[in-house]
Amino acid sequence: MRGVGLVLAVFFCASAAALDHSHAQWDALLKKHVVVLEGGKASRVRYADFARDRAALQRYLAELSAVTRAEFGRWTREQRMAFLINAYNAFMIEKVLSRYPDLRSVWDFGKLFGNPFKDRFFSLLEKPSSLDDLEHDNLRKNYREPRVHFALNCASVGCPMLREEAYVGPRLERQLEEQAARFLSDHTRNRLATGRLEVSKIFDWYKEDFEPRPAYFARYAQALADDAQGQALIAAGKAPFSFLDYDWTLNDAVR
Repeated sequence: MRGVGLVLAVFFCASAAALDHSHAQWDALLKKHVVVLEGGKASRVRYADFARDRAALQRYLAELSAVTRAEFGRWTREQRMAFLINAYNAFMIEKVLSRYPDLRSVWDFGKLFGNPFKDRFFSLLEKPSSLDDLEHDNLRKNYREPRVHFALNCASVGCPMLREEAYVGPRLERQLEEQAARFLSDHTRNRLATGRLEVSKIFDWYKEDFEPRPAYFARYAQALADDAQGQALIAAGKAPFSFLDYDWTLNDAVR
């Protein structure tokens, strides 16, 4: 029995160590191939260079796909969220690379057939999965954290920037808050204009995640407006808002 216990202990230790929670492989790729713009408010991706490092990306994706549901269930909430966000972003890059450079938008894959968000083109947590599965059935359903919308990158110019580092459990709160501030202070995508907030369609598509929206915008009044009067209007929840068109152009650094 003692020998069996030792074997089981070794098994569980090996299982717990199966995933590198620093996501070092992904972190290195992001630091190498993400270009930060606009003082940290936006980024573009060097897909051509990512393509040359595709073997390294696929090794990381294989590591993610090897995680079992039992192993995932033993992690902290922050570790699980970081895993899912990184998985979404990394598999999105892999999807783009499957057609790059013959791609100007993710919708070139198709909206009905070949839809890049609904296509179950990878396996995660022991089942075929899609990007929508990760976003809607995992992150939104189980964690109720609206800031994940600022962390997930859909390979498009209109999307919140792909962060230049991996998400990790111990720093996740700071990373999510910084992503929110970055996105909301990017006045090409969210801004106060003549007393009206013009914000990303994200706040329309996922409105239930941000309700009440005036109160949510008030939290980031200083990011959304540059002047004190505008910030006061937003902070008081009195700024009417409308939604900007979403730019689905591929967020390629060469374009």
